[in-house]
Amino acid sequence: MITRFETYLRTHTSLSDEDIERIASAAMPRSLRRNELLLQQDQVCRYKTFIINGLLRTFGRVADGSEYILQFSPENSWALDAESYDRETPSVFNIAAVEQSELLLWNKADFDRLLTDIPELQALSRQLISRSNYSSRQRLFTALSATSEEKYEDFTRTFPHLLARLPLHLIAAYLGISLKTLTRIRHAQLHR
Repeated sequence: MITRFETYLRTHTSLSDEDIERIASAAMPRSLRRNELLLQQDQVCRYKTFIINGLLRTFGRVADGSEYILQFSPENSWALDAESYDRETPSVFNIAAVEQSELLLWNKADFDRLLTDIPELQALSRQLISRSNYSSRQRLFTALSATSEEKYEDFTRTFPHLLARLPLHLIAAYLGISLKTLTRIRHAQLHR
């Protein structure tokens, strides 16, 4: 499991073997079963999480029980509720496994120490935050301005590798449309 993370770091940074070993050795491995929660609403997010294998979703629920997915995190990506983690306040979101997942977790104190001691890790962290902000802005703009059909087309362009891994109801929850609407869109596309 650690080997895949080390490969990720070697691909995205020029960290020394010693720094990579230090970062990897501070991680705690964790497995999640399908639908198992990593973070539950009202808990404080205490870990930065790297996905070795599997797929996580970050989501919230509204009063009627409807689920709205903010983000999918596949292998070789990170997951956390940044606001809860940074401010050490209860989360308003949940993070759960879409499928069996293998993870590495770092508690805040250990990861903060690594960021202080390893400037290149801090640079990677800033780069990931910047990329996340850009993606969030693009997603928000699409959510506000696009039709249901355009939202689905954007999803298929942006995440073609996730289409076969996600049930339709989760894609609909990510797009903010009903399952019925998504089914209609997909049916229309097949008959074009």
